[in-house]
Amino acid sequence: MSKQNIIDSSQFLHTVSRIAHEIVEEHTELSSLVIVGIKRRGADIAHLLREHIQKLTGQHLPAFDLDITLYRDDFSDEHEELYPTYCGATSFINIDNKTVILVDDVLFTGRTIRAALDALIDFGRAKRIKLVALIDRGHRELPIRADYVGKSVATTRQEEVQVHTERSDGFYDAVLLTENN
Repeated sequence: MSKQNIIDSSQFLHTVSRIAHEIVEEHTELSSLVIVGIKRRGADIAHLLREHIQKLTGQHLPAFDLDITLYRDDFSDEHEELYPTYCGATSFINIDNKTVILVDDVLFTGRTIRAALDALIDFGRAKRIKLVALIDRGHRELPIRADYVGKSVATTRQEEVQVHTERSDGFYDAVLLTENN
């Protein structure tokens, strides 16, 4: 299995900072924003985004981590023993009439985002949902696109994009492209 580093630690933080700047530039009224990170690594990136936005503006935005396990369409009853444990959200924040900044690590087929959109309905009716993807690797199966993209990477279906975060993995933030032979 070959590995290629496509974003190193310094590029990772620079990319998150750039996205934070884009969000601040586009949204003059930050009090109507809620940041939602898709567990696990999307939530890690959301925390970093939130910190960068706070450094830029001095505003502490509401945020929560979202577990989409029960909303996924790729689990079947015949493999019930493989179901991961549902952890829910880290807190309940009403998103009625708010702009949600939904954060994921890798945008691939679009199915994770579809599940997240379904899950967000339980938190209210958002005014608008904007999508952040650290990596957009293409191969969409659903008509979903990110509003903020860290990096677009052309991949094959045999390749895998691995996002590592200090919070989840215990070591530096980086993105690797691996090819399964």
